[in-house]
Amino acid sequence: MSKISIRFFNDREVRAVWDEENNKWWFSVVDIVGILNEENDYTKVRNYWKYLKTKLKNENNELVSVTNQLKLTAPDGKRRLTDTLDSEGVIALAKHFPNNRAMKFLDWFTYSDNSIDGQSKKKAYSFFESNLIGTEDVGTTKSLQQIHAYIFGGLYDFAGQIRQKNISKGGFQFAVTHFLGGTLRQIEEMPENTFEEIVDKYVEMNIAHPFMEGNGRSTRIWLDLILKKRLKKCVDWSKINKNDYLSAMVKSATNSTELKSLLKNALTNEINSREMYMKGIDYSYYYEENN
Repeated sequence: MSKISIRFFNDREVRAVWDEENNKWWFSVVDIVGILNEENDYTKVRNYWKYLKTKLKNENNELVSVTNQLKLTAPDGKRRLTDTLDSEGVIALAKHFPNNRAMKFLDWFTYSDNSIDGQSKKKAYSFFESNLIGTEDVGTTKSLQQIHAYIFGGLYDFAGQIRQKNISKGGFQFAVTHFLGGTLRQIEEMPENTFEEIVDKYVEMNIAHPFMEGNGRSTRIWLDLILKKRLKKCVDWSKINKNDYLSAMVKSATNSTELKSLLKNALTNEINSREMYMKGIDYSYYYEENN
């Protein structure tokens, strides 16, 4: 059970572990209880779950019997055995919290995987094992198109295709289509020998924004592949705060100092760690929520 997921609901983490044998996710009960009680204190949440578990046992509720203990990383960084539930168990648990938060949580939990984001996220998880990108292709426009096509194939009819329309965001105009082809060729030729050069290339690709949708999620994978190839490093995205990252990306069009500092402080040599990659995908998708 080495595939780790960190899903987010209202900026709160829901840790999960993939069960390869039974083909399903197991979700941390204390994370869900904390959300449903709007409680940030880990000890209080854990104590409330102990109380609720005893209450359910006394009522002969089957929910406790289907709880599975798995090792998850706790807030203090140590891996501890944690009560988990599968999707059906999570839904049953939420029904013991008769409030609006429970309803909103269930709406998010039961439908997110059927959305474009949910489906593309599943594909992004599996990209780690795909070996789709050859070493010689890393850092090219073609490799970025391959990543985008893999993640969004069957979800967007323009998956992997360079956009033919001009787009903007928050008043910022991305590269105009008339010059986009030339711009992408120039970015492709940019050097990748140092950390600073690699981030400069990443910034320019973000300004180009070659696809109609899904640029951020594709380009972050693209960046990690370049770092892995050239520096034997990748980014531990879980160390980068969402608001700090988004702010730095906005500023990077004119000054990339803040972005470089954020990324440099989050570099890790765990380039072959599936868990590191999975966490990266979770955070990458989190950055795009309500953005």
